[in-house]
Amino acid sequence: MILYTYMNSPQALKAFGKKLRGAREKQNLTQADVSVKSGINTNYYACIERGEVNPSFEKIQNIAKTLGLKSSEILPF
Repeated sequence: MILYTYMNSPQALKAFGKKLRGAREKQNLTQADVSVKSGINTNYYACIERGEVNPSFEKIQNIAKTLGLKSSEILPF
């Protein structure tokens, strides 16, 4: 329950989005590139990066795979 509460906090969502954005920009990818390769709507992916939504674990895995990262590298804990 504590982890669920933490992952729904605005601070955690923003930290997660910031890590995604950094990883994406490091690879010179656009939000559209990542979203298409991850099977996620581009607008939804943009919301993830801004910390406005809490993506499912499946979406997190897809994004991590697309960026060539381990989930532990982008999760804020």
